[in-house]
Amino acid sequence: MANVLVVEDDQFVRSALIRELTERSHTVRSASTALDALREVSQDAPDVVVLDLGLPDLDGAEALKMLRAVSDVPVVVATARDDETEIVRLLNAGADDYLVKPFSPEHLIARLSAVLRRARGRSAPPRTCQVGGLRIDLEAREAFLDGAPLDLTRREFDLLAHLAFRAGQVVPRRELLTEVWRQSYGDDQTIDVHLSWLRRKLGETASQPRYLHTVRGVGVKLLPPG
Repeated sequence: MANVLVVEDDQFVRSALIRELTERSHTVRSASTALDALREVSQDAPDVVVLDLGLPDLDGAEALKMLRAVSDVPVVVATARDDETEIVRLLNAGADDYLVKPFSPEHLIARLSAVLRRARGRSAPPRTCQVGGLRIDLEAREAFLDGAPLDLTRREFDLLAHLAFRAGQVVPRRELLTEVWRQSYGDDQTIDVHLSWLRRKLGETASQPRYLHTVRGVGVKLLPPG
């Protein structure tokens, strides 16, 4: 059985979801605001989150982006919005599945079971990698170059780690926006600025790259020197 976090501000709906999930032997915690949900996930990550979009402090779509910044916990969005464009946007922003209100308890349980099966079927990804003299530790959120620690901002670390764990591959700019910035669209200049800062800290330039190689019109590839 799973540890489920229900994020729902409507007390009647929240109580009904808790009752249905508890009757099926799930352990259930709940939150009525986005900030409470973020606190719950950060302190003790559940197996899956059921996320309402109509929260009082933050729109659920913004809450989803914030959740994805701190955790890869599976998220099933519960929404009254049935617009296809909105649903696609939520899936691109990191939702694992969605339910359109009103829905039956059986429908919810089926969707949760499917999401949990997919999550449990994924093998645990590596948490450290070494590329040349560059070493990344995701658990500690630390990066080292030739044994010396790199002083990186959160975004710089996320960008470098994303490229390092895909060393040798050309990573498209669209993927960087989606996976690092959690945006489905944006300004390429943002990526260029962060790459420039990273290059400075790695002791290289765009014209004389050591690790970060720009593939014009496509994306960025991280390779070991030489």
